[in-house]
Order: sequence, then structure tokens, then C-alpha cells
Amino acid sequence: MRVLGIEGTAWAASAAVHDAEADDTTILTDAYEPDSGGIHPREAAEHMREAIPAVVREARDRADDDIDAVAFSRGPGLGPCLRIVGTAARASAQTLDVPLVGVNHMLAHLEIGRHTAGFDSPVCLNASGANAHLLGFHNGRYRMLGETMDTGVGNAIDKFTRHVGWSHPGGPKVESNANGGEYIDLPYVVKGMDFSFSGIMSAAKEAYDDGESVADVCFSLQEHVFGMLAEVSERALSLTGNDELVLGGGVGQNARLQAMLREMCEQRGASFHAPEPRFLRDNAGMIAVLGARMAEAGDTVAVSDSRVLPNYRPDEVDVTWRADEDVARETSVGTQRGAEAAVRRVGDASVEKARAPKVYRHPELDDRLRRERTRGEARLLHDARKLGVSTPVIRDVDPREATLTLEHVGASDLGESLSEGAVGAVGRHLATLHGAGLVHGDPTTRNVRVSGADASERVWLIDFGLGFHSSHVEDYAMDLHVFEQSLAGTARDPAPLLGAFEAAYREAGDPRVVAQLREIEGRGRYQ
Repeated sequence: MRVLGIEGTAWAASAAVHDAEADDTTILTDAYEPDSGGIHPREAAEHMREAIPAVVREARDRADDDIDAVAFSRGPGLGPCLRIVGTAARASAQTLDVPLVGVNHMLAHLEIGRHTAGFDSPVCLNASGANAHLLGFHNGRYRMLGETMDTGVGNAIDKFTRHVGWSHPGGPKVESNANGGEYIDLPYVVKGMDFSFSGIMSAAKEAYDDGESVADVCFSLQEHVFGMLAEVSERALSLTGNDELVLGGGVGQNARLQAMLREMCEQRGASFHAPEPRFLRDNAGMIAVLGARMAEAGDTVAVSDSRVLPNYRPDEVDVTWRADEDVARETSVGTQRGAEAAVRRVGDASVEKARAPKVYRHPELDDRLRRERTRGEARLLHDARKLGVSTPVIRDVDPREATLTLEHVGASDLGESLSEGAVGAVGRHLATLHGAGLVHGDPTTRNVRVSGADASERVWLIDFGLGFHSSHVEDYAMDLHVFEQSLAGTARDPAPLLGAFEAAYREAGDPRVVAQLREIEGRGRYQ
């Protein structure tokens, strides 16, 4: 099968021909680069209006119009640009009398990595201009394991570079200027497997305005932003029991980000893959490759139904081209590795939790996080027990070595013993914490322990390393969001579990928190 792919979501006017049998892809791209500032939608559309017909014509000429299907980026992206791409795709499909395939741009970033890696069902990190999220295939769809709660990683970096006076794209300029830079502290915000960039960008701009060298700010910006992405990727691997990670998106071309992810995977015995640069940046080759798989599965769209979708989220797509695969792996407790710490039994009644140094993080940042999280976890475990929340008893704390000795609790993780009774208990525990101004920070199915064959018998909350004190409803709702994401990403039938969890929380907690949860869910990229 030979597929013509057309891409034009923002800046790259691109066409490609993919020969599925030969696994060969020819890509043509005419990029829009503004003279200053960021991408202007009107200027980008004007570029697309001239460039798309030219690259499509050349791609068709190279293929001698021997095309079996036409695939195009249906979204997400800039509406004016997408509409030009959609028009070109419809015209080509009708002229060639072949099927039309509408491709989700972000899933194309993901699938090209899976295709070139040969992985079965990896955790996938998309790091692009307008997006940053973790995906895993589960129950017939790609599920959002974690995502940015404000802006995409590339756009966040561009905000700093525009402040400095550099033009788009800012990422390569930050990467080159980071050479020789020194470390300075910046905010580091991880909320379970979600994350936020707004605070760090404001701090970076303030540091630059206060006289810090641009090399130091660029160096530290990369260490913090990419450290956050590596950490949440490791948390996703731990949650799902997976040992494969794929990187996608234009920011994925950054050598420091790739090095961090590779070091993280090597440290935990996982496999990492980043496609070659031409497949990482926006390109029609990835559209053609996924388009071929969709066409082979019969997943085509009628011209009359092929409107573009600027807000097209990857977790909205019914995945027709995959079956019998799942990001979540069946693993025993003994073989699962935590994202942040190694836990070993000490005698019959205790465990030692050690936050080992993370080789991918800058040593100063890593040392700060390990000490702060160890002290904070000890305090919050103590405070939670005083409230009547089931947590392990603390036997010993060593902040310098970042270790805790704790009571051994439960027979298994909640992920191995899911039940409506158990998740309801989690909802009540969180409501109690929030009522006293405590935030767990990372309440996933891996951070809950259950006892006995009947998971509802007793439930403990563990791993308060990302926890903190707060009086904000937003922070409480983020706890609920993190837990529900972990259920949706790993449970075979999450719907009744989600219902039981929210019902228990409403009964024991503040109803404003669930209302705020709905607002957070609508805040994700392209909601």
C-alpha cells in the first residue's frame, strides 16, 4: 500500500509518500518561520496556502500518482492551517479516486515511534510545541496517563525565548545557549503524572531580568523542564508495570531530553526509543505511516464527513488498527519498580524506602528533591495518622540518605486488587486529608495498599513524597484527578470504580472539590 500523507497543523507544510510494503517514506517539507515572535495563525495560513499545493504536487509526481489512499492531519492544530490541508487532501483523494483517512496529529507522533522501535505497547511521551502528555493504549483507546495542566512544553520554552528577544522556534536556541551554563534553582512542579510549566517560565524570565546570564537560565530551564518530563515518564512506567518508552514530538529532538530519558530507562532496566529527527518534528511521513495502518483497517472517512478538528484530543480516537495489546503489564509485587524509590523488606514487619539518586537529574536538583520529599513524606504520614487515615507507622527517618523505615502494610497494591469497596475507601481517606488541609500529591493505584483477599477489608495510603499542606480546592481536586487517571489507564472496567470513588468522596468530603475536578478535566490541552 502506498499512502500520500499531508501535514500542516502549524508551521510545517509537508507531504510524503509511504510505501508500506517496502517500509520506505519520502518526506517533503516547506517550513514557515516568522521573522520575530511566535507563530501567527494568519501568516502561517498564508504560508500553507502557497506551500501545501507545491509539496503535494511534488510528492504525487514522485509517486507517479500510484497512490492507494490519502491521509491528512485532521487535528489538533491551528484551524486556518488545518482547513487548507483538509481541502488539499479531499481534492487529491477525489482526483485519484482513493480513500481518505483523517489522522490525529498527536497519535501520529506516537505511532511513528512505536513503528520504528518495534515495541508492542509502550508508554509514550509526546513533547511538542503545543502539547506535553503521556499516553498508553488501554481498552481500545490511547489513555491520558498524564499531561500539562497549562501549556505545551515547546510553547512554554518559546515564552521565555520571546522574552529574551529570540524568534521561533525557541527550543534549539535554548539548547545551544545552555552549553557552558551553570545551575540555578527554578520551580519544579510535578502532580502525580501531571505537570505545570507556567511557574518555571515566570521564574526563568524573572531570573533573566535580574541579571542571571542567559546561559545559566537556559541550562537550568532544560534541567528542570526535562527533569519533570523524565520523572513523570518514570511514574507512568511504574504505574503500568511497563518497560518500554517512546518519545515523540518536535521538542524530542533536544539532545538533553533524550539523554535524560535514556538514562532514566537504563537505570530502571527499561528500553527507550526516539525516532530519527525527521520523524520527530512535524512531518507528513508520520501522517502517511499511521494513515496506511488505518486504511488497512478500513478506518477511512467520507469526504462529506471529513471536517477538520482543531481540538482533536488523542484520547478521543477509537483505535481500529491495534488489538490484543495493552500498556498495563501483569507483574508481581516483587518485580515491580517504584518510580521514586526502592523498597525492601527489613524483617517481618518493616520496609526500608530509599530514594536513590536519579542519574538523569542535575545533582543539585536531585539532592534537593530527595531530601525535601523524604522530610515532607515523614511529616505528612504522621499528620495523616493523627486524622485517622490508614498509613504506615514511621520507624526511622534519615534525610541525608533520603531513607525511611516504615511499617509493612497490606498484602498487595490496589492495582492488583481493584474493587469498588477499596476505591471508595480511598475516596474517604482523601476527603479526610483534604478536610484537614493535607494533599497527598500522588494517589495512584500503586500508592495504595490493600489487605487480604477482600480488598475492602482495609486500605492504606502510602508514598506521600509529593504531598503538601494547602487550603485550595484546586489542590484537592488534583488529587482526585491523579487517582482517576490511574484508574482509567490501568483498570479493565474503570467506569464503576470511578463512580464508587466519587460517590464515597462526595459523602465524606466537600462537594466543591468534585465540581473543581470537572473544571480541571476540561482544562487539559484541546478540551
